[in-house]
Amino acid sequence: MRQVVLDTETTGLEVEQQHRVIEIGCVELFNRRLTGRTFHRYLNPERDIELGAEQVHGLTRERLAREPTFSQVHPEFLEFIRDAELIIHNAPFDVAFLNAELARSAPAQKVDELCRVLDTLALARQMHPGQRNSLDALCKRYSVDNSHRDYHGALLDARILAEVYLAMTGGQAVLTLSAESDLGRSRARQAAPRYAAGARIVVIRPSENELAAHEHVLALLDKASGGQTVWRRL
Repeated sequence: MRQVVLDTETTGLEVEQQHRVIEIGCVELFNRRLTGRTFHRYLNPERDIELGAEQVHGLTRERLAREPTFSQVHPEFLEFIRDAELIIHNAPFDVAFLNAELARSAPAQKVDELCRVLDTLALARQMHPGQRNSLDALCKRYSVDNSHRDYHGALLDARILAEVYLAMTGGQAVLTLSAESDLGRSRARQAAPRYAAGARIVVIRPSENELAAHEHVLALLDKASGGQTVWRRL
């Protein structure tokens, strides 16, 4: 299953006031593992950036003046995300801005028509009702290191969100593959206790409450994975 974790930075918060996308960052996952493929572009918004937004991401109009416009990069962007499931934190915000940009250059296309979209903020609110579910709060909850995040940056935040999403949905929490991880799993299997022939193994059955809680988690995983929860197929 191909997924793209996506984040944007903008000139302001109101798409209705013609605010623009100034940075796009994407990280590709395939079968819940980092592939190493990314898409990252700074964009010339051709307008001023609000002071509040500038204080969040540190990008100025002068810094972006020589960058390409969205219309110049949108074919490459669409090719990168096409047919993937997009993982976005507070997806309605980013999707609205991207659709507005596409409307200026390719009116017939919309992000949420080209891709399925999973909103990790909505997922977090289901899993942790009544709690703070910002990306920073989720990093703290799932022990994801974001200490290097002085400013918001689209590619950096997409990478952080990828790790948070994997931790939230109970799968691969380390984004890179290596021989060390395979070696670690092999050693763990070798170190597992062995039972002598005829030994009695005590089986503890789950309670009804535990079964209900398990089913709730599976339902969340079904939603997050588009019905690809491995446990259901076992």
